[in-house]
Amino acid sequence: MTARLRGSGLTVRVGEGRTILDDASIEIHSGETHALVGPNGAGKSTLFGVLAGDVTAQAGTVEIDDQPIAQVKPRLLARERAVLLQENAVTFPFSAEQVVRMGRTPWARTPAADDDDELVAAAMAQTEVTALKARAVPSLSGGERARVALARVIAQSTGILLLDEPTAALDLKHHEDVMRLIRGRADAGIAVAIVLHDLNAALAHADRVTLLSDGRVAATGTAAEVLTAARIEQVYGQAVDVFPHPTTGVPLVVARR
Repeated sequence: MTARLRGSGLTVRVGEGRTILDDASIEIHSGETHALVGPNGAGKSTLFGVLAGDVTAQAGTVEIDDQPIAQVKPRLLARERAVLLQENAVTFPFSAEQVVRMGRTPWARTPAADDDDELVAAAMAQTEVTALKARAVPSLSGGERARVALARVIAQSTGILLLDEPTAALDLKHHEDVMRLIRGRADAGIAVAIVLHDLNAALAHADRVTLLSDGRVAATGTAAEVLTAARIEQVYGQAVDVFPHPTTGVPLVVARR
């Protein structure tokens, strides 16, 4: 698999020298879903922001297709990677379709713009928001807004998807639908990095997992290699059992009560 995005030795400090990311390294490969997991405050969203090019590290490097990300012009960067943040506040009464169409902005005045209508419609269908296309986004529920935001980054049609907690506001059905959709994007060759709190979703859908603890990478590898009962208890401070699902065999994490 080709490494589309690579972070090496990344360190981020804030305030009076407080370190929130410490010498972290990660590679995001085409055709893979790479989950960033860890407890609150572990540094997941900071690492995500650095990989997206939105947060500057005091040490280390980020490369996109072997080129320093800081040297890539914003419009060109937006054609290579799409970013979905945790918060997607829309205060103006844009319709859902208008917001999804914003994902096509990097391709304006290029031959790819000829596909805007088709790609917007396909993204809205895949995220099941077609029926909402005329609705003002501020009037939508949290879960509906989250799916509209996901449709926007899918319509952007990039080779790299960076998703920060895309399922946090979703009900059970839409949570599973979105994870299957993301899995499908990776299977189509897209490089996907996704911040998750749901360890079972990581075990079910991620090819690789990077576990963060106190700003450092505690482990990286396949989901089954990284998310062992001993390591989860060590990092999260919560005893768990990890055992195979009786039907699928996929490992399950259950808190020990």
